[in-house]
Amino acid sequence: MNASQDHRDERTDAVLDFGAEEFYDDDDLEEIDYETDAHGTAHAAAAGDAYQDDHPRPEDPYVAGGQRLQKVLAHAGLGSRRVCEQLIAGGRVSVDGVRVTEPGVRVDPSTQEIRVDGSRVLTDPDVITIMLHKPAGVVTTMEDPQGRPTVAEYAARYLAEHAEQLGGAEKAAALRLVHVGRLDADTEGLLLLSNDGELTHRLTHPSYEVAKTYVAVVKGRVGAGLPRRLRQGVELEDGPIAADRAVVKDSSPNASIMEITLHSGRNRIVRRMLAAVGHPVIRLSRTRLGPLTLGYLRPGAMRALTGAEVSALQREVGL
Repeated sequence: MNASQDHRDERTDAVLDFGAEEFYDDDDLEEIDYETDAHGTAHAAAAGDAYQDDHPRPEDPYVAGGQRLQKVLAHAGLGSRRVCEQLIAGGRVSVDGVRVTEPGVRVDPSTQEIRVDGSRVLTDPDVITIMLHKPAGVVTTMEDPQGRPTVAEYAARYLAEHAEQLGGAEKAAALRLVHVGRLDADTEGLLLLSNDGELTHRLTHPSYEVAKTYVAVVKGRVGAGLPRRLRQGVELEDGPIAADRAVVKDSSPNASIMEITLHSGRNRIVRRMLAAVGHPVIRLSRTRLGPLTLGYLRPGAMRALTGAEVSALQREVGL
């Protein structure tokens, strides 16, 4: 059976095929297979002189006392250990920029950067990104001098509710999730909370502007020509702005519903854009961020991103 038969997507899907050899933890056996004996001969035979504890080459990613690379990849959801060994042997895995082709090399998943086919693999279990359906009235800040509810309270609640799977209450309390970008207090919808510093940086940096989709309830009946006008661009006090996409979903004499997609992260940009064309916003919700969709997540609810969603976000910003 080949690797494509073992699972659907080696980079994102969970293990779908376990042989009998996958039902034990190899740590009990790898002491025999890969650890150095009194003279270093067992380790050298299994992994080569490059991975010996005493004399690793400077460019080697080997970490004494670390975890076997195929085990780290399997725990990250890339497939069974057999599949992960095939990824390594095929030259598709790099650690700190060094391509690794020998199974058995030991690494530190909390400090080293591991990539498969050039895409970053999240191997540190303490790195978390969650999706929050931010309710209206909640401030996108970690604290508020006016005493309004903040997204920090939701982050703390998520960590407390998932403390057991995060390694215990003490460890969960030590984690700090921050908001990725902002939604103004009156805007609801999709907001990410994360402690993944590099992903957060790229999602919020102007040079990596990610498409965002909003559904807006606006005052008045929207005319047939307004979507084109929004796509062509509207002049605001801080410069012109154009929508990537604008669609009228429903319209009545008193109110209309529009869906707008744009890349800009400027402050209150959708509200200002629609006010400039004579249709002030009554209600606004962000429903999509890059490849992520809010779906049926109710206001105030949270969930961790799937491995596939994290991978899609990373590709969106070139990680």
